[in-house]
Amino acid sequence: MGEGEKGMFTVVIVEDEKPILELMKVVVGRNPHCRIIGAFNNPLEALEKLPELKPDIAFLDVEMPKLSGIELAQRLNECCEGTRIVFTTAYKEYALEAFRVFAFDYILKPVMTSAIDRITTRLLKEADRTGSPGASAPPEPVLKASIHCLGSFEVRSPEGELVRWPTRKTEELFAYLLCWPDQDISKWKLMDLLWPEMNEERAIHNLHNTVYRLKKLIKEQDIGMDVVKTGDGYLLKTQDTRYDLLEFLQGISGLGHKKQAEPERLEALFALYRGPLLGHKDYMWKVQLEESCGKQYRALGCRLAERYMAQGEWSKAEQRLLSCLSFYPLEEELHLLLMEVYAAAGKRERITRHFNLFEMQYRKEMGMEVPAEISKKAKMYMEMSKISQPRQKK
Repeated sequence: MGEGEKGMFTVVIVEDEKPILELMKVVVGRNPHCRIIGAFNNPLEALEKLPELKPDIAFLDVEMPKLSGIELAQRLNECCEGTRIVFTTAYKEYALEAFRVFAFDYILKPVMTSAIDRITTRLLKEADRTGSPGASAPPEPVLKASIHCLGSFEVRSPEGELVRWPTRKTEELFAYLLCWPDQDISKWKLMDLLWPEMNEERAIHNLHNTVYRLKKLIKEQDIGMDVVKTGDGYLLKTQDTRYDLLEFLQGISGLGHKKQAEPERLEALFALYRGPLLGHKDYMWKVQLEESCGKQYRALGCRLAERYMAQGEWSKAEQRLLSCLSFYPLEEELHLLLMEVYAAAGKRERITRHFNLFEMQYRKEMGMEVPAEISKKAKMYMEMSKISQPRQKK
């Protein structure tokens, strides 16, 4: 363990996307057994510094330009034999065989505290078995289940095993309760949501059975929550279990209308959003909350972009807007702001290329021409870019 400190691991994080890097720093920093000694968004810079840092753990993003996480792991194994490599990836299917060759473990994005706890627990147990000095001194962190609701719906046990649902209605009930945690939900509302066309007697019977299955599964999988009966309904007690949607909603609520929120906090919230609520689940009841989360995410992206524009950091502003557009490709406000970024940076050719692509996509998806107001503003931005004097930061 790093520098002889009992129960403490030195950590380096390599992640090319700045919002995710900021989130990683926050999440890893919460673990009492981790001390971050380096964080890089350029894998080549990380490669240069790693032989000197020699961390106990290196969290490496798999999908990076210039040097992939797999390639960086190969180089790292040559210079830092004692470093444990943990890959981070947004795709659970991504090169699992390659992970086994080089990695101590891998975790899915967005990275949650439960995943970091699992990694440090494994390392502490291993150190204890091998008799490393001080390895058994600290108490082991409590492993927790991991739950992802943004971009997909996935629940894993504390050991990282994917939870299998006994019925589709059990899964849907848990998904619904996760969207409205710690709230008293009427049994009549749940019956209408899950069995809208069933008679009352059968619907009540089904609800009781589904709640029973869910409570049993939560206990067996050690998810760290509980479904409790209220006067006329049910309530999901999240207790101390955290998940991306809960973090996102509470974070947004905490921001309020503060215009001077710390950029790290905004970036961490922005990185939590990995796509629409519950992914491709076609639950009709999720529509309003899904739209609200998407709206908040786009507002975060615009807020960050405007902040970076004010600082002349055009590349960062562009990246945040492109991230938003990857989920909401027809959102007009995002396209206009991106063209404004290009105009302020004096990049006329990018305005033209971007507008042409947007125009093609809009015709294809909407079956009509781009609104005249957007075409007019695009031309205005092209004219602005001719005389723009961009600042030095790129």
